[in-house]
Amino acid sequence: MLGLLALVSLSPIYIAKIDGIIEPMAADYSVRCINMAEKEDSPLIIELDTPGGLDEAMREIVKAELNASVPVIVYVTPSGARAASAGVFITLASNIAAMTPGTNIGAAHPVGIGQQKVDEEMVEKVVNDAVAYIRSIAEKRGRNADWAEKAVRQSVSVTEKEALELGIIDLIADSREELISRIDGMKVKLPSGEETIKTEGRKVVEIPQTLRERFFSKLANPNLAYIFLILGIYGLILEFSRPGTFIPGVVGAICLLLAFFAFRILPINYAGLGLIVLSAIFFVLEVLTPTYGPLAIGGVVSLILGSMMLIRSEAAFFQISVPLIITTAVLIGGFFVFALGMAFRTMRRKPTTGDKGIIGQVGRVKVRIKGEGIVSVLGELWNAESDEVIEEGEKVEVVSIEGLTLKVRRKSE
Repeated sequence: MLGLLALVSLSPIYIAKIDGIIEPMAADYSVRCINMAEKEDSPLIIELDTPGGLDEAMREIVKAELNASVPVIVYVTPSGARAASAGVFITLASNIAAMTPGTNIGAAHPVGIGQQKVDEEMVEKVVNDAVAYIRSIAEKRGRNADWAEKAVRQSVSVTEKEALELGIIDLIADSREELISRIDGMKVKLPSGEETIKTEGRKVVEIPQTLRERFFSKLANPNLAYIFLILGIYGLILEFSRPGTFIPGVVGAICLLLAFFAFRILPINYAGLGLIVLSAIFFVLEVLTPTYGPLAIGGVVSLILGSMMLIRSEAAFFQISVPLIITTAVLIGGFFVFALGMAFRTMRRKPTTGDKGIIGQVGRVKVRIKGEGIVSVLGELWNAESDEVIEEGEKVEVVSIEGLTLKVRRKSE
C-alpha cells in the first residue's frame, strides 16, 4: 500500500518539443519548461528537430540546461529529424543525449547560426569562440570534444549510429516509450551532485507552447515577416493616397509593427530594408509624376534587390523564398504599370469638359447665323460667330471658343 502511494506521489516526466528554428521564443519556451520541471523536481525530455538558429537564443537554452537542478534529456526525433547547427550545442549540453533511427547531428559552423558575412579575420574569431564554447560543453558532459570541434570547423555531420560510436550521444531509442524505459536507473551529474533518474510509475506530461509563444515563434519565419513588411508599407501608402478610409492605414500599421518585431528576431540587413522602402518611393513618384517607365523599373529592381538582401545570413532557413520575392515584385510592378497605363490613356483621351472639351463638338443652329447667331451644343445654347451664313436647323462644328462665344463652321452632311 505504501509503495502504491509512493508511485502515485511521483512527479511526472515532462516533455518539451522544439520543432523549427532556434529563436527567442524557442529559448523562452525551453527555459520555461526547464523551470517548470525544476519546480516539480521532474525529469525533462526535450524532443528536438531543428536546422539551427540564432546564437544568442541557443546560448540561453544551453545555459539553462547546464544549470538545471533536474535531469534534462535531449531526444532527436522523429525519424528524418536533425540536430544541426545550434541543435548540436543544445544536444551536447544535455545530461542524456539520445537519437531515434534515421536522424543526424552536426554541421555546427557558426556562419550557419545567423551570423553576418564578415571578413576572414572576424570569421576566424567567431569560429574560435564557437569551438571553445562547444568543447567546454562536450568536456563538461563527458562527450567527444574532438568531434564537436570538427562539427564547428568542418561542418561534419553524422548519423545516429555514428554518433553513438563516437561518444556524441548516450543511446538510440526507437520511440519515446523506449527512451523513458532505458533512462530509468541512469545516473547523471547535476549542480547539486549525482542523481539517479527514476521513470517507473511516472506519468508523461507534454508542455505545450503558450499562445504568445506560438504566435511570436511564427513571426521568426522570414517569409511571413517579409509579407507583413510589404503589406505594411503599401497599406500606409494607400491610406495616405486616399485619406479617411482608415482600414488600409490600420492594417498597414499593424503589419508594419509585426514586421519590425520579427526583425528584432531575424538577422536583418538594413541596406536591404532601405532598398525596399526606396522601391515604394519610386512607385509613388511614378504615379504622381508619370515618367512612363524609368521610375517603375527602378522600383521593381530595388524591390527585388532589397528583398534578396533583407536577411543577413547564409543559413538557408533564414532566407526569403525567391518565388515569393518574384511574385511580390510582379504583383506590385504590375499594379503600378496598370495604374500608369490608365493615366497614359487618360492623358491621350480627348477632353470632354471645359473649354477644350467643346472644340470639335457638333451642334445645331437655333437662330440664323449671319455674322452672329445662336447654336445649341451639348444641350446648351451659345452665342456663335461664323464667316458664312448658316440657316436655322443646320449642323455646325465648333472651331474655337472666345469667352462665351463659339466660332463655328457649317458641318457637311
